[in-house]
Amino acid sequence: MKTAIGAVALAAFGCCLAGEALAETWNVSLWGKRRAFTENVEKLAELVSEKTGGEFTLSLSYGGLSKNTENLDGIQIGAFEMAQICAGYHRDKNPTLTVLELPFLGVDSLEQERDLSMALYRHPAVVADLARWNATLLMPTPMPQYNFVGVGEPPRKLADFNGMTVRATGGIGEAMQIIGAVPTSMDATEVRQALDSGVVKAVSFAPHAHMSFGTIDTGTWWTTNLNPGTVNCPVVVNSDALAGLSEAHREALLGSVDKALAHYIDYYNSETMSRWGPALDERGIERITFAPEAMAEFREAAAGPVAAAWIEEMTARGLPAQELYDTVTGQIGN
Repeated sequence: MKTAIGAVALAAFGCCLAGEALAETWNVSLWGKRRAFTENVEKLAELVSEKTGGEFTLSLSYGGLSKNTENLDGIQIGAFEMAQICAGYHRDKNPTLTVLELPFLGVDSLEQERDLSMALYRHPAVVADLARWNATLLMPTPMPQYNFVGVGEPPRKLADFNGMTVRATGGIGEAMQIIGAVPTSMDATEVRQALDSGVVKAVSFAPHAHMSFGTIDTGTWWTTNLNPGTVNCPVVVNSDALAGLSEAHREALLGSVDKALAHYIDYYNSETMSRWGPALDERGIERITFAPEAMAEFREAAAGPVAAAWIEEMTARGLPAQELYDTVTGQIGN
């Protein structure tokens, strides 16, 4: 029996080497539920299946394969072939990506965020950084600037954040700490409970996540223009699995990235943002807008010092931090 099974396996392997693509399925680890954040992966799965006549499929799992904070570990050991990750969830595991999470970089559109991310992902230091986890960066999940939904007395000026416990990761958390807030990091799936119980008084998310994870069902105010930054959440694939694809399947996957991202951006701009204002209005959520001079002071206090600290820390780790930072800011035009 073992000999027969081995013969079948060798025959199948021989077919692949000969260029005859076999039907295969990749497992994809996501979290939460289908939402704007996952539309790039949903569209990618659709395109790949169409291009291969169903011979290559992506099986999307929302929370069934891994915790979001452990997706990179799962990719490393081959527990699944593809996953979304967020750099801020595990800064030490993907330090090069965190340059895109620095506050007040000046990115003003999803298209710009996409282009900037794709350029950074090609940098040799970034490629090597992710290779430590047997991971290859496939595409970003571009997101707009984060803002806060909160409970209790709303902040009328930046000083009102002093002592406030907030859910904020990466550079956003560092920026908020500068104005006296007390940032904490937690899984997105835990945020609603933390806000309900008073563990945190405000939560930083992009609009889609505030709707998806229910913070606007608890919150009473929303900051319209704090815009301290955003997070970088790539889609990564197991490098061995990618190398093992037939030429046709690899082309179907890589050749679908641009369309998947275009769909994502259109969906976010047209579907998500069209629902955001009405969702706030329906719940009577107060919009808090800070004065331009206050925001200028915030940017001056946070942007430079946080970036300088990041460059110093990453350089000490042996990374070309200044080069990575210059790559990002140079493309933005800062």
